[in-house]
Amino acid sequence: YFFWDEVAWLTFNWLQVKEASYTRLCSTKNMLTVNGQFPGPTIYAKKGETIIVDVYNRGKENVTIHWHGVTMPRYPWTDGPEYITQCPIQPGSKFTQKIILSTEEGTLWWHAHSDWTRATVHGAIIIYPKNGTKYPFHKPNAEVPIILGEWWKRDVNEVRDEGLATGADPNSSDALLINGQPGDLYPCSKSGTFKLTVDHGKTYLLRIINAALHEALFFAIAKHKMTVVGTDGSYTKPLTRDYITIFPGQTFDVLLEANQRPDHYYMAAITYSVAPKYQDFYDNTTTTAIVQYRGYYTPSSPPSLPDLPAYNDTDASVQVMAGLRSLADAEHPCDVPLSTNTNLFYTVSMNSYPCVNNSCGGANGTRFSSSINNISFDFPTIDILEAYYYNISGVYGNNFPSFPPLVFDFTYDYLPLVYQLPSTGTEVRVLEYNSTVEIVLQDTAVLAETHHPMHLHGYSFYVVGWGFGNFDENRDPLRYNLVDPPFQNTISVPSKGWVAIRFEASNPGVWFLHCHVERHLTWGMETAFIVKNGKHPEAQMLPPPSDMPPC
Repeated sequence: YFFWDEVAWLTFNWLQVKEASYTRLCSTKNMLTVNGQFPGPTIYAKKGETIIVDVYNRGKENVTIHWHGVTMPRYPWTDGPEYITQCPIQPGSKFTQKIILSTEEGTLWWHAHSDWTRATVHGAIIIYPKNGTKYPFHKPNAEVPIILGEWWKRDVNEVRDEGLATGADPNSSDALLINGQPGDLYPCSKSGTFKLTVDHGKTYLLRIINAALHEALFFAIAKHKMTVVGTDGSYTKPLTRDYITIFPGQTFDVLLEANQRPDHYYMAAITYSVAPKYQDFYDNTTTTAIVQYRGYYTPSSPPSLPDLPAYNDTDASVQVMAGLRSLADAEHPCDVPLSTNTNLFYTVSMNSYPCVNNSCGGANGTRFSSSINNISFDFPTIDILEAYYYNISGVYGNNFPSFPPLVFDFTYDYLPLVYQLPSTGTEVRVLEYNSTVEIVLQDTAVLAETHHPMHLHGYSFYVVGWGFGNFDENRDPLRYNLVDPPFQNTISVPSKGWVAIRFEASNPGVWFLHCHVERHLTWGMETAFIVKNGKHPEAQMLPPPSDMPPC
């Protein structure tokens, strides 16, 4: 059940995670849903409010809930990632989660953070301006969440477990989704296709979320331009484009002007990927919804489809990222650190482990893996936050390296096989309170080059630079944007490229860093930061809640 009580600026919600039976793509299956909805219920709040959510696990498997993009000042306890800040909520159990909003404004989202259950356990968080303030653009006539997702005909955790058992790349989804439906290109979705009814001359704020497990997406609306005004819960300078590229975990706020001839028009999303497998089923990755003008007319049949880039067009995939700028005005200042005292260089790589007689389903009979700085993360059985807080030894190491163990031409097409084998460990990086941090995230061509949408919990960060090829520490920082870089919580490292991010480590706690492509996370592309307490009480972690789930 989902109820509201806004007394004293606190919003009380009940999220009940349980199994439900859903029919999509001519198949019926049981899956986890929240409050019987798919996608799950939207949480509405105002900037700076605190939300209390009681999460009841009525399903048959463990679950956690993460509030993606909420920095949770001094309170990592209910951030949600499994075995990082908490142990999972077991079937039949309840966990009361406090979500502390601070600087966030715009569109964020919530999702499960255990196994692959976030495929169906997710929903939007909409954060309005606080009283006495307003949008930095003309108020739209209406606002509409657009949640992009994926659909499997099978249980997604069965797909995950099968991939782990064989060492292979798990089976791709059977369809992409817009607000829970593949669209009318799929016969079984014809009656349920999402439709947005618009009035000519009015403006609509689309709150777009990529909740897909694996897929980066090109998204567009036929014959209409979109103006980006925010991303990841932060406003941007207006950026008008024919399409956007939205990577797993990211959100975009875009304005749609209903300024075309009254008709029906498709909004559509297709996969962006450099993987060769998408060449054979490119058409099957198209999901659609309909923008329909109100009025009396005979609609085109079929509606117009938008022009979208080729599925493997990497240059097209970075065009929106290249144009994003923070609003950087008096009401929305840009506080990018102009200098840093902690400089980290992290390589993000696809890897593999050898198998006896080359018997696994990965490349050349190996088992797929992934890593950061050649360490494939191994999840503990006690969460790192409680181990840190209660001084429990042996759960993690604090020697995560600042640089990769080997320096080579990271983006060269043909690399020695020896680079494919990572080490395994539960290693974290400790940051001093108030240290100013720069992380350069470098993609590598080890095994396979691809994009990696990296998400940092507990912080948003400034994306001060990016490029293709190998990062050049002498040349590339000279081109950094230290005036109005975008402020994000998820940024995709381009295929055969790099990004540089900066933030001030002023939020004490344990905070997860990981790739938001779920199979990459499953294979080990993650680590964590422990940010120490400051000297004063207001710069220290708050104590844990009394009902932390047991390990």
